[in-house]
Amino acid sequence: ELQQKVEETELLKMELQMLETERVRLSLVEEKLMDVLQLLQQLRDLNISKRALGKILLSTLESCRDPQPGKAHLFEVLDTLYHELTACELLRSQALEKAQSCQSLSNPLVISC
Repeated sequence: ELQQKVEETELLKMELQMLETERVRLSLVEEKLMDVLQLLQQLRDLNISKRALGKILLSTLESCRDPQPGKAHLFEVLDTLYHELTACELLRSQALEKAQSCQSLSNPLVISC
């Protein structure tokens, strides 16, 4: 009976470890999904064309057509989509404009009379 309890305890430990691993994986997927959604929101606010957005999505799906072994396919697609979105010229130009405006605000001109 004691041996059975030990085996049950080991089984429960293994199940707990598997659940923890799955929780971590889902947490990573959730973070990546939130990043992608934020980028999509920024692009929507910048009035990206549906055609340009469609091209980004099709490019992502094309690159992830054949899943890589050992990598979760969902995470791979989200990660690729994230990189495709960050490479979007519209976001790059917005980031450049923000950097320039912040720089001009941090170096105010002093005018003396």
